[in-house]
Amino acid sequence: MTNALWDQLFGLHAGRETPFLHLPDGTTLSHDAFLRLSARFAHALTEAGLAPGDRLALQVEKSSEALAVYAACAAAGVIFLPLNTAYTAAELDYFIGDSGAKLFLCDPATADTLRPVAEGHGARLETLGADGAGSFAALAQDRPEHFAPVPRAEDDLAAFLYTSGTTGRSKGAMLTAGNLLSNAEVLTEAWRFTSADVLLHALPIFHTHGLFVATNVMLLAGGAMIFHPKFDAAAAVRDLPRATAMMGVPTFYTRLLDRDDFTRETCAGMRLFVSGSAPLLAETHRRFEARTGHRILERYGMTETNMITSNPYEGERRPGTVGRPLPGVETRICDAEGRPVARGETGVIEVRGPNVFKGYWQMPEKTAEEFRADGFFITGDLAREDADGYVTIVGRAKDLIISGGFNIYPKEIEEAIDAQPGVAESAVIGVPHPDFGETPVAVIVPEGAGPDLAQIEAALRDALAGFKQPRRLLLAEALPRNTMGKVQKAELRTRHADLFA
Repeated sequence: MTNALWDQLFGLHAGRETPFLHLPDGTTLSHDAFLRLSARFAHALTEAGLAPGDRLALQVEKSSEALAVYAACAAAGVIFLPLNTAYTAAELDYFIGDSGAKLFLCDPATADTLRPVAEGHGARLETLGADGAGSFAALAQDRPEHFAPVPRAEDDLAAFLYTSGTTGRSKGAMLTAGNLLSNAEVLTEAWRFTSADVLLHALPIFHTHGLFVATNVMLLAGGAMIFHPKFDAAAAVRDLPRATAMMGVPTFYTRLLDRDDFTRETCAGMRLFVSGSAPLLAETHRRFEARTGHRILERYGMTETNMITSNPYEGERRPGTVGRPLPGVETRICDAEGRPVARGETGVIEVRGPNVFKGYWQMPEKTAEEFRADGFFITGDLAREDADGYVTIVGRAKDLIISGGFNIYPKEIEEAIDAQPGVAESAVIGVPHPDFGETPVAVIVPEGAGPDLAQIEAALRDALAGFKQPRRLLLAEALPRNTMGKVQKAELRTRHADLFA
């Protein structure tokens, strides 16, 4: 029996002195040097007592060493659990306890704070810094640079990713080797990645986008990555001439467009810009094309499913849509009872395929709730499909506003508001109302001289039915977002819950 994840993503690069990671200090780590580092880490894992199926939790800054821990886990059959670097000790206490992690790697600077968290759940704590130092690095220092990967099947668990937990407890999505490999293979082909590609990688690696999309695709293709610790627009403009592709969230692209030195010439060697993790405004899509000549390729996925749909590499990339289902992935748009809706109507998108996760860790009842009897996973995302099969994500089902018995989809109102002068972006939420149950309220971020609210109200009266018109237009300096750029509407609802009390 072989080790599917290791063999297909990592092992094929053994002995290759080709560039893999171009690092911030100007050095380059080859594929083979990366594998030798990961082998030392894999030995350290096994000597620390971890066996196949055990969990390793990691909350460290982005670095080549942090990425090598992922490779080491794949080799040793250990389930990899990357955690958001913004999580507090209280949040980490839940993740370490719930996952049953046997080893917890953290930054040396946080070790004193987090040691009680680890020890409280019987987990061993070791440290790993962004500079490659720390007790775990010391543990691995003199270990052999070859590790015989343990046998693992495609159906074996490879990683846990915890959902953002905007409602209720965060859930640990169990991802198999087959889930990760199937998606990497499909995306590598769909987006035409080869060993000649150089990806500008400025995403975090504790999330599907930066780890299981960007990194896995580049490992499979055999290309290189310019490995930025985080997104910095000036650094991106500096390094884009050395790259052929970039994956980002919408904020990356709006920040690039804010810079005068981001020009068509900057992107002369680029072949692909991909956006995901949050909706890309159609206006951003158009501005980006006007500035650079490139049409951003928008795609759609989630923690539990990896990537589901994508605009085409060759063919029309439609602003405001996330394209069609990827090869081998089935989607359908249904009502609350699971009955498919007519094309063009809004419903919840459901998905089935080798990319879909195995279920939620230690939550069999929740897992059963989220799957249909025929194996389709209920995403909770509202969407509609046009006559050509292009999917538009309308919002989360939990963001649906039901006012006086009428269903209101926030995105329709947001698009109308965003088209008005002086509006950078908007978020429409439902807040409690004594007469209607709840009613729509718009939170608007101004740009330039700012919007004329009376003019916006007039425009909305002309464009939308009365029940859809926001009862209040509120101004805000910025919308609350998570680390991947998604607007946190739950936070806005909490903030404005007493508006009509």
